[in-house]
Amino acid sequence: MSTEAAPSRAPLAASSVPRPPTATYRLQLRNGLDFGAAAALVPYVARLGASHLYLSPVLQAAPGSSHGYDVVDPTRADAALGGETGLGALADAARTHGLGLVLDIVPNHMAAGGPENPWFWDVLENGPSSRFAGAFDVDWEPPESYLRHRILLPILGDHYGRVLEAGELRLERDAGAFRVRYHDHLVPIAPRSLDVLLDRAAVLAGSDELAFLADAAERLPSSLARDRASVARRHRDKEVLRRRLGDLAAAEPDVRRALDVAVAEVNADPDALDALLERQNYRLARWRAAERDLGYRRFFDVASLIGIRVEDEAVFQATHETVLRWTSEGRLDGLRVDHPDGLRDPAGYLRRLRAALAAATGTPERSAGSEPDDGRGGRAEPWLVVEKILQPDEELRPDWPVAGTTGYEFLRLCDGLFVDPAGRAPLVEAWRSFTGATADLATAAREARLEVLHGALGSELNRLTGLFLEVCERHRRHRDHTRHDLHEALREVAASYPVYRTYVVAERGEVAPADRAAVEAACATATAARPDLDADLFDFLRAILLLEVRGEAEAELAMRVQQLTGAVMAKGVEDTAFYRWTPLSSLDEVGGDPSAFGVSPTAFHAWAAETQARHPATMLTLSTHDTKRSLGVRARLGLLSERPAAWTAAARRWAERNERHRRDGLPDRAIEWLLYQALVGAWPLPLERALAYAEKAAREAATHTSWAASDPAYEAALRGFLEGLDADADFQADLASFVEPLVGPGRVVVLAETLIQLAAPGVPDVYMGSELWDASLVDPDNRRPVDLALRERLLAELAALPPERAAAVSLERAEEGLPRLWLTHRTLALRRRRPASFGAGAAGAYRRLAAEGAAADHVLAFVRGVGAAAVVAVVPRLVLGLDGDWRGTRLPLPAGRWRDELTGATFGGTVPIAELLGRFPVALLAADPDPGTR
Repeated sequence: MSTEAAPSRAPLAASSVPRPPTATYRLQLRNGLDFGAAAALVPYVARLGASHLYLSPVLQAAPGSSHGYDVVDPTRADAALGGETGLGALADAARTHGLGLVLDIVPNHMAAGGPENPWFWDVLENGPSSRFAGAFDVDWEPPESYLRHRILLPILGDHYGRVLEAGELRLERDAGAFRVRYHDHLVPIAPRSLDVLLDRAAVLAGSDELAFLADAAERLPSSLARDRASVARRHRDKEVLRRRLGDLAAAEPDVRRALDVAVAEVNADPDALDALLERQNYRLARWRAAERDLGYRRFFDVASLIGIRVEDEAVFQATHETVLRWTSEGRLDGLRVDHPDGLRDPAGYLRRLRAALAAATGTPERSAGSEPDDGRGGRAEPWLVVEKILQPDEELRPDWPVAGTTGYEFLRLCDGLFVDPAGRAPLVEAWRSFTGATADLATAAREARLEVLHGALGSELNRLTGLFLEVCERHRRHRDHTRHDLHEALREVAASYPVYRTYVVAERGEVAPADRAAVEAACATATAARPDLDADLFDFLRAILLLEVRGEAEAELAMRVQQLTGAVMAKGVEDTAFYRWTPLSSLDEVGGDPSAFGVSPTAFHAWAAETQARHPATMLTLSTHDTKRSLGVRARLGLLSERPAAWTAAARRWAERNERHRRDGLPDRAIEWLLYQALVGAWPLPLERALAYAEKAAREAATHTSWAASDPAYEAALRGFLEGLDADADFQADLASFVEPLVGPGRVVVLAETLIQLAAPGVPDVYMGSELWDASLVDPDNRRPVDLALRERLLAELAALPPERAAAVSLERAEEGLPRLWLTHRTLALRRRRPASFGAGAAGAYRRLAAEGAAADHVLAFVRGVGAAAVVAVVPRLVLGLDGDWRGTRLPLPAGRWRDELTGATFGGTVPIAELLGRFPVALLAADPDPGTR
């Protein structure tokens, strides 16, 4: 597999950029923010206190991409962002201000696209004989004969025959190449299939040379020929044929006219166009066909994102060559790996990536579990984190050579500190009474997973069923099981995993204890759920998944099931059940457990100490481009757990009042409950944003409408309901009256969680714009353009003031979000001044501080670092329960004098919490090495 070499740049000189990062600032590029605009933000990010810019994907994405995860060419920087030159200028600007770059990469998939993806275009043109056929995870020999050696392309809005006969498919010529257009979609025509058309044009033009080219097209090696010589010959000859045909058409008007007439004749005859399309290496189909017959692995249920085979060394090298070059040049300091659970062997991939990064930077390759090199002895190894979603009882695999995850487990724990466990029973009961729901979360989640396996992920399940059938044919005890039995057994097991996936490696025969436990739990659940199926079949499947039954097909089944279950969990639980089971929707977050209300300080401290010992450079996040609600929304909603009766009364009152805005009983009560929480959490929420959220929430829940089968009447009723609420002055006044007492406490929670994130073990990430108050909902709401110039101006104003004055000013101008900006700036600045206090090892040690008194449970405090470099963080929790009265609660500080970095106040000994938090809602204390000078 070859790629075109990109222009090389000289390596950047060594700099003082901290490695691993002390803090990152996530930039969501595109939508008006390109490399040039990002470079202009570098001084602000440096002044804010982050050590690294953390960039969304920057490799060449599909035209018009709004996020960059739809890469079409991994060999170059995105031209729309400024290309290689723009990225280099951004890296130079960052280094000038002491910042590094961390990049989000997408190893699991590419956008199928059209000619803008040269690899996939080549596969469509040449089928299995393409030079890039091995790059994509395509099943070239599925059970369906009509798809054998062809790729299903589900891009049509209606059935193929209807689209064809309506004239919506048109053959086009571009010099010596031909393609078919369907609206904005383009697909290539295989050169070998042009023989008939070129013969016809030769007759029309009376051209012997054109007739010769028709014969040459017919003699091209078959697309089924995969040997190296045939592939090389086909590629060489088809390119020569294309050039000669283009030159001939350009030079001879009669040939050009004949070709155009032949094209027009094909377009005028559906049978002729159909005959041509039947000879292609793809099959055009209605978009719904992706639910059942798709022959390639995709990203979740997105047919336009095709899985790539990075387990193949050539594919790995080709897809990572550019990123590794940027790393070797010193332009990148770290990588964030998107969706590793989609890969065949995540641990193997990460080991290969770690080795490649070590080679690119000339640093020793680190083994899994060892601490990252800080670079003091030379160039440090790149920082590497993975977007791995851990379930509450799951741990990051010890054999993954990474610094940690992207931080969703931290988000769950940190949020949980501010949710009152006592609110669980009344909120769940109120939700059940309001909506009529009866299922518990486990049941609702499993039902949703079964649904997505029947619908959105049906193609993936059907592929595995064919493979399972092949396996059973080889075992006489199981060969009589029907395809239906195998399909249902796989579906039940895939819907029953307690984790996203397992990580058995068939090639090495590896089955970790955690994997064995997960497989056995899934098979036991499935067996109990389906007594109509043969229990022996589930035992057989369990043995296959645990590598106890050997064989090539058996191993392939075991490996591919793992790639499916992660998608099932994401689509079934995150994207479906979390929009259905919503007693307190702030808990319906990626990696969360909405049925678990509250996290104790003891549990959080235990996690933090363990993280400091095992993953001190893991990422910590509170808001991302993928969170369903920003921290600001979740913080306000979390307060409802402390006032469940007030919330329940309000929801019931609103439902009764707003009955007049419903149409024929629509929308349903479940979405109504969810919408009220969205309106409370994101208040004031403009109608346009509320409508977009409501449509997405309803389609994700998929109970009355969905992405695959939208219900116009239901969605019209939903829009009408929200429009009615927006225009209803009485409701708006009642809503405002309910929310206003929550605004201040919600902001206190935001500040508390922010300080925990910025001071706890790990590397905090500030999501673009979230240094002010942010009340964003699920994407694309959380990817809206951010006024970064405003933030830059506000920070300059605060930074010009002494700390005691800046803290007071920030509170006076709290509506502008200044308290969070001040807190973020001061804490990040302290991290950069004292990196060891927040880093790995004994110097960054973590220990809890225990408050004393009646409200001690409302305080969370901890120490980072030791001696004169120590830092103390103190925050309030469950703030409504305090009602402003600390009841004499005190905090014994470690020996010495302590200066609050936020207010300039100094403290020592045992301090009343009311005094400690009297000037600012949270406290960040640094050991004062020379108190006599104060």
